[in-house]
Amino acid sequence: VQLVESGGGLVQPGGSLRLSCAASGLTFSSYAMSWYRQSPGKEREFVAVINSVGGSIVYAASVKGRFTISRDNAKNAVYLQMNSLKPEDTAVYYCKAHTGLAGYWGQGTQVTVSS
Repeated sequence: VQLVESGGGLVQPGGSLRLSCAASGLTFSSYAMSWYRQSPGKEREFVAVINSVGGSIVYAASVKGRFTISRDNAKNAVYLQMNSLKPEDTAVYYCKAHTGLAGYWGQGTQVTVSS
């Protein structure tokens, strides 16, 4: 199983980024997909989750209304559209594929929000 995140970078406060996570080696449509993030010195925290068919989505309170998670099962990919970015959104962002029995992580992509 391989999960590869991309789309991170440096953006000014108020800007936008779109993260992608490409999955291989698993039956993608059977997995819920999540985004997490981790800042230096802090624990990894939940950002958003979308179920296997995209019909159920949950966001962390800190990103609700600014971030949008979506998936394309035909492309084995999950996305995180991030708008109105704040300095406190700076972190390494990870995608995770999970079922009740298994979970897989990507290697992460750095997002830095700074002027």
